[in-house]
Amino acid sequence: MAEKDADVQKIKELIKIMKENDLVEIDIQHGDDRVALRRAQPQQAPATAPIMASLPGAAAPIMVPQPQGQTPAVGQTPANTGREGLLEIKSPIVGTFYEAPSPDSEPYVEPGGHVDPQTVVCIIEAMKVMNEIKAEVSGTIVERTVKNGQAVEYGQVLFRVRPD
Repeated sequence: MAEKDADVQKIKELIKIMKENDLVEIDIQHGDDRVALRRAQPQQAPATAPIMASLPGAAAPIMVPQPQGQTPAVGQTPANTGREGLLEIKSPIVGTFYEAPSPDSEPYVEPGGHVDPQTVVCIIEAMKVMNEIKAEVSGTIVERTVKNGQAVEYGQVLFRVRPD
């Protein structure tokens, strides 16, 4: 029970940090454990739909309020752009975009390269955690819209893909 209380205390501390720094979203991943918190922006309606987040040692998922009109999933949501039938791979978190696993490595994908839903397309670093981003679509990379080392926002388009 003490472990669960400690987890709840950690969430409260994260919420406090979010409020103090006017953050809308925070997503922390450590091994198999992940915490994702999202709060309503001042101009949005009050929260209605929950997001599920899990903590290490937590007996059950923690329910976190989510603003109306947002997708419950934390991951990217490839969407048809209406632009020549291309799909978009969007950043699921705020962070720094890296095209390769290390500075001396080849990029995960290049325009003209084929991807499937499990293909890692980049890394987004958030709070010193490297998050591998998967394509979640099948097709050919047509365009990379950000540069290596560039700061990206939640929902920002990273790649455009011509579906198979």
